[in-house]
Amino acid sequence: MMPDGKTTAPPARRSAPEVTLAGLGKTYRGAARPTFTDLSLTCPAGRITVIVGPSGCGKTTLLRCVCGLEDTSAGTIRFGERDVTKVDAERRGVAMVFQNYALYPDKTVAGNIGFPLRMARMPKPDIERRVAAAARLVRIEDYLGRRPSELSGGQRQRVGIARAIVRGPDVLMMDEPLSNLDTKLRAEMRAELGALQRQIGATTIYVTHDQTEALTLADHLVVMRGGVIEQQGSPEDVFLAPRNTFVADFMGRMNLIEGKTADGRLTTGDGAEARLDGYPAGREVVLGFRPEEVALGPAAEGGLTVSAPIERRELLGTEVLVTLRLGERLLRVRVPVGTPLDGTITVSVPPRHLHFFGADGGRIDFAAEALPRRQVSSR
Repeated sequence: MMPDGKTTAPPARRSAPEVTLAGLGKTYRGAARPTFTDLSLTCPAGRITVIVGPSGCGKTTLLRCVCGLEDTSAGTIRFGERDVTKVDAERRGVAMVFQNYALYPDKTVAGNIGFPLRMARMPKPDIERRVAAAARLVRIEDYLGRRPSELSGGQRQRVGIARAIVRGPDVLMMDEPLSNLDTKLRAEMRAELGALQRQIGATTIYVTHDQTEALTLADHLVVMRGGVIEQQGSPEDVFLAPRNTFVADFMGRMNLIEGKTADGRLTTGDGAEARLDGYPAGREVVLGFRPEEVALGPAAEGGLTVSAPIERRELLGTEVLVTLRLGERLLRVRVPVGTPLDGTITVSVPPRHLHFFGADGGRIDFAAEALPRRQVSSR
């Protein structure tokens, strides 16, 4: 299931530009290999594009290249019709929110928010008006006279966001802005950031390693690994139809069962088998399903059934996350609280929630409903 809280984006603000990256490359001096090469991406105007991936995948470097803090080695960056590839950062009209807030400790909240306007030599009455408006947007209008040391982590992050939006940027960059917050506050700020972006209408590029943040905030989702875009599209498309096993595992922790087709069965080589008629023999495949997509008991015709001993269980409120041992692999399934969990349990997955990948990890699409029932068991 998709995480709750996602709402339909409004029409794009007319003044917000589309951000287009074409054939972008970045190689640091002395590096053994490039951070990324020939990377192309279009970030829709007035929407939130979320770039998600593990540490070291190049997402923050990409963000820094777009805002002008890093030079590119190849390719072009365009804001609408404007080529900004060689334009200095301060002339790109971009605002950025960092992970570490980057506030001036000796300045008040109002002083921090208004700092970029003072640097631009804006008249004092205009600064005061804009600071008040930005503070209201992020709900810190009652803290304008305080200093950062007198604020909570969430309040300090709001100051950083207000400082970024006070100039009315057409393009807004956010580099893991919520990673320093606790779980409860992070969930609250996710909802606030989504609402704020819809109010200001800026084209927003948001970097995170958190898949929940990515799915709940994104209008356009980009999954990166090793400097390569593995998949991009709507959050729904990426989650429901992962392009490969990396995306399937990274976005939602899909269970993946490797095996080989032979004589109408899938054999895993470690004591587990699956019935798999109507599929070419002699091919290595990976069968996938998500923990939340199981039901108790055997599947109806066309479904997958897994019977395996319980390895451990974790209470998650209204659900229990159960780890099963199937041969040498561990599978995770979610079952309702109160489910008898002794010894071995049997769970099933309907055809519409089954995913198949080839030996190279790439997705294999076919009509799952046309396949016969797949029975998996532990010997």
